[in-house]
Amino acid sequence: MDHGHDDMRWRSEATKLVLERRSIVLENHGTESVSLDEIGGRTLAEPIVAERDVPAHDRATMDGYAFDATDDYPLALVDEEVFPEDEPPSIEAGEAVAIATGAPLPPEANAVLKREESSVEDGLLRGTELEPGTYTYERGSNLSAGETLFERGERLSSKDAILLGDLGRETVPVHERFSTGLLATGTEIHEGRIADLDSDMLAGLIRSWGHEATYEGSVPDDYDRVESAIDRLASEYDVVLTTGGTSVGHKDHVVRALDSLGEVSFHRVRIRPGKPIAMATMPDHDAVAFAIPGKPIGAHTISTFVMRPFFTGETALSTVEATMTHDIELGPEGFEYVIPVLLEEDDGGYAATGLGHADSPLSVYDRQFDPSVLSSSTRASSADGVVVTRSALEEGTAVSVVPYPVLE
Repeated sequence: MDHGHDDMRWRSEATKLVLERRSIVLENHGTESVSLDEIGGRTLAEPIVAERDVPAHDRATMDGYAFDATDDYPLALVDEEVFPEDEPPSIEAGEAVAIATGAPLPPEANAVLKREESSVEDGLLRGTELEPGTYTYERGSNLSAGETLFERGERLSSKDAILLGDLGRETVPVHERFSTGLLATGTEIHEGRIADLDSDMLAGLIRSWGHEATYEGSVPDDYDRVESAIDRLASEYDVVLTTGGTSVGHKDHVVRALDSLGEVSFHRVRIRPGKPIAMATMPDHDAVAFAIPGKPIGAHTISTFVMRPFFTGETALSTVEATMTHDIELGPEGFEYVIPVLLEEDDGGYAATGLGHADSPLSVYDRQFDPSVLSSSTRASSADGVVVTRSALEEGTAVSVVPYPVLE
């Protein structure tokens, strides 16, 4: 395989390939129905279209009296009251009816007079002058019949149960969760000489993204054993996820094995730390493989920024604004640098300090960000978020911080 500098992908290019592969996989992936209390993190198998207007009638937003605002006072008060569960009654011109918040308006009414702004004497209602639409919620103003509310392939969150419940849905069709087999590579890990710091973290990420993850052990730095293990997992899982062995050293066998077993879509992305990620398709088993570098912070960074869209379908990331407390210089051009930062409240906003900088509790670099060293530092996982940048950061300037909960 060619491992030249020019074959690296920018993150946008890599995630585009990841999303394309996700769409292909979902075309033939199984589906199931789940209740609304189980939709968080699940992927819709069909679009959700509103079958009716919601609300089905104009409704009152205050307790009071409903009538046609073009009628003049006094108005004859009908001897009944409308509640939310009732069908809307009819009224004549010059009439009004008592109504509760959330109740349907008579078809002839277009306004509600608040009870505290009204007076009733001898069955006649008087009050302030109203414009049509006062204290009413129009039919279809929440949902219109025929409106597409959720697209196929969209990832649902728990709050979506509110809208789906208002539609009258009790269940929704979703794709089955992706099954993922995790394989750690490296003789030191296999022999227990160093701890595997990646697998638990990656399994937790995949589960938080709404899918299944199973740890399938480790293999040493032996090409035949690496290839055999990947091939076996590809026959059992939708996704194979390996850690370690993704660089170009003589003991880095994973990407060569993927190239032998299938087709490598990309190898190496212009992100530091975490650059040597690979994605491959394995057509013999209808599986997808991701190979993640072994250094733990680099593994987390590249997984959340490049692999995550395969599981979630999402690339947009929410940010918070903060002010840098010091300068940070960068290394070579041609990369996005993902810099862990600590956030502190500061005069109604946030101040950001690079975790790892000499001014932080973890001092592993002075002025120039060092992704290679930071990638191995477990303490860096205590950061509050990251700044993604291609240019140096200056003290006092505003930066956009991606909080870690957004990624996870």
